[in-house]
Parts: sequence; structure tokens; C-alpha cells
Amino acid sequence: MLNSLSGRFLILTVVFVMLAEVMIFVPSVARFRQDYLISRLERAQIASLALLENETISDDLQKELLQNAGVFNVVLRRDEARQLVLSSPVPAPISATFDMRNPTALELIRDAMLRLINPEPQVIRVIDQPVQMAGLLIEVTMDTKALRTAMIDYGLRILWLSAVISVITAVMLFLAVRVFLVRPIKGVIEHMISYAAAPEDARQVIMPSAGVRELREAEETLKTMQTQLTQALRQKDRLAQLGAAVAKVSHDLRNILTSAQLFTDRIEMSEDPAVKRMAPKLVNSITRAVHLCESTLAYGKAEEPAPKLSLFMLADIVQDVLDSERLSIGDSDVSLSEDVPANLTVRADAEQLYRVIANLVRNARQAIIATGNSGEINITAHEDDNYWKIRISDTGPGLPAKAREYLFTPFQGGATKGGTGLGLTISAELIRGHGGHLTLEYTGPKGTAFCIDLPKGNILG
Repeated sequence: MLNSLSGRFLILTVVFVMLAEVMIFVPSVARFRQDYLISRLERAQIASLALLENETISDDLQKELLQNAGVFNVVLRRDEARQLVLSSPVPAPISATFDMRNPTALELIRDAMLRLINPEPQVIRVIDQPVQMAGLLIEVTMDTKALRTAMIDYGLRILWLSAVISVITAVMLFLAVRVFLVRPIKGVIEHMISYAAAPEDARQVIMPSAGVRELREAEETLKTMQTQLTQALRQKDRLAQLGAAVAKVSHDLRNILTSAQLFTDRIEMSEDPAVKRMAPKLVNSITRAVHLCESTLAYGKAEEPAPKLSLFMLADIVQDVLDSERLSIGDSDVSLSEDVPANLTVRADAEQLYRVIANLVRNARQAIIATGNSGEINITAHEDDNYWKIRISDTGPGLPAKAREYLFTPFQGGATKGGTGLGLTISAELIRGHGGHLTLEYTGPKGTAFCIDLPKGNILG
């Protein structure tokens, strides 16, 4: 109970209400003391009227008047003449004098608190102006015992009233917190528990309904998070299913391509010049396809195999990519060019780097052809002290907004209609496997450029 939000709020409410009541209690007691003293002065003034009317009164009547007024004696100053009107024996010396004509609030509070603290009865003198302008000054002496008793009685009534108000207020606030805060929060918790039991079920996603703005913002944030998580889990399932399917397809396709390799051996023995020129490229393409199947491409496995590093001429790989793409271009008005130094040697996995460059060039070619306009794709390369840098640029239409937002995200970052976005995702993963980076340099109406950075040191050392 005390560890709950409503329980702690209940305790804090009681504490704060009591603090507020204490702040009210102190000036209230001071005010009560002031009213008590002034009432004694008024009673004393009324009692003195009997003597002013009859210049001589009996001792018994005088004693009765003083007892009714609650004072020992009364001094009235009229016309600059100080006159002892009523008197009786004073049991002790006067310990303090209090002037009630113009006291400050701090003086009243101080004197009241000192009187409550001091339990010893004392005789005090109290001075004030007579009511109804019946003189210049009235002065009485009185005992503090009855004053302190009355102050304590009044203070206890204030404290009991404060306690009752505190309890009622705390209970009302406790119920309000339960209805307007705790219940909605528990509803959010129940939604989270039900969602955790079946995160793939979109029906378990919370629907914001809280009336409190902060709680509604929390529910909307939770809804966004749950929606994204559900989509991610569905995508993960799709990837797992795709991996299993590709693994099966690659197994059978590998056997088919292996048979195709046997036929290419005979094709290479042909005397036809065109066949001799095209046969090596056909052999290389089939070999790469076999290797692709063996490594279970396109997320058939959880991750790509580690690169097998070797030294090779980058220009040879780039030329193979361009030659393959020229066959796919056909009659389209797309030109291919390269500016790669003939002696630029890189250390990487040749097959994986071929796949990366081929993916980027293929994406560029498909984007340009989809517009129906002419375009150009260019591959350049250079090196510095730390990296080999390969840049693939085109004059196509640029990446759409969704592709830029989900760049390198499978099944969401497709740049063309029907695209899956796997090409960029696979390419980025292969380059990361080399310890490098695949980055989007720029994209827009004038074209797109990707940059591959392959480190010379570290894991390649």
C-alpha cells in the first residue's frame, strides 16, 4: 500500500495539509491571544463604569467586578490624569507589559508562542485604548494561567479540525488519483503484459485513450514502439522463412549450375571467334553463381561468410561488372564508363567485391531505365594512405524518400517498384565484413553516388 503511487500520494497529501494547517495555526493562536487580552480590557472598562457612576462601592462588589473581568486591577487615564479605578491584591510582581495599541504581526506571534512554551503562571500588564473613546488609556494586570489554558484549548480545537480536514482531503485526493492516474497506468501495464505475450499480434498494440495529456503522450509513444517492434518481428520471420527457402533453392540450383559448367568446358573448345570471346565470361558468371549458391546468398544464413582476402587488380573486377551490365542494357540509352587505374591493386575478397559493385551498378541502371531517359553510370577508384576508395555514380533520378529513410534496411529500402532493398543491405554487410564502409555520398534529381571505403590496415593487415 505505502509503496504504491496512490499510497505515497496519500501520505504526501496528509503531510502537506498538516504543514499548511501549522502555518495557519501559528497566526490563529496569536490572533486568539490578542482577542483574549482585548476582551479582558473591555470587561475591565465595563467594570470600571460602576465606580465612575458611584464614587464609592463596597469591597465585595469591587472584588466581584474584578473577578468577572478576570483582572487584578484596572487603571483608567482620563484627561491626562492616571486613576486607579479598581484594585485587588496582586499575587506576584509584574513580569511583562504588553501594549495592544499598535502591535506588529511578528510581535503578536512571538508573544503567543512564548506564552505557550512557558508553563509558569505570571502576572502581566496589558495596555490599550478604551473603547468608544472613553479615555486616553486603560491598563490592567492579570494572571497568565487562564490565558495559556484558553490558548491551549483553542489550539487543540484547531489541530483536531486540521486533522479532520487533512483526512477528508487526503481521502478525496487518494480516490481522485486512483481514478485519474492509477487506473489508466494499470491499463497501460495490462496492455504491455498482453502485448508481451503475443508481440506479433497487431491486435495487442495499445490504442491511446487516456484523458490526461501526459498519459496519452505515453500511450502514443508506447503504440509507436509496439508498432515498430511488431513490424520488426514480422520482418524477422520473413527473413527466416526466406533464408530457409533460399537454402533449399540454392542446393538444387548449385547442382544445375554444376552441370552447366560441364557444358561450358566443351563450349570453350569451339573455334568460333565470338564463342571464344564470350565463353570465358560465361564460365566466370556460372562460377560466381555456383559460389553464390554455396554460400547461401540473400540472407539464407544469419550472416555472410568471412571474406577470403587476396591481392588482385581492381580494374579486372570493374571490367567484368561493366561487361555483364552491357548485356543487360540492350537497346536502352544508358552509357557505362570507368576511371580505374590499371595498376591499382586491392586486397579483398574478389567475389564479394564483385557482388557489391554489381549490385550498385545494377540499381543505377534499373533506376535510369525506369525513367525512360538517357543516363550515365561511372565507376572511379583511387587510394590514399589508409583506404582504397571506389565510387559508383549515376545521372539517374535519385533515391526516393522512403529509400533514403530506410537505406540498407531489407524489404523497406527498395529504390524501384517491386524492389526489396536486399541489394544495398547485402552490399553494406559485405563491406562491413572487410572492416570498411558503404556510404551514400549524395542523391538528388541530378543523380546518386555511393562510396566504398576498404581499409588497408587493421583486419586486412
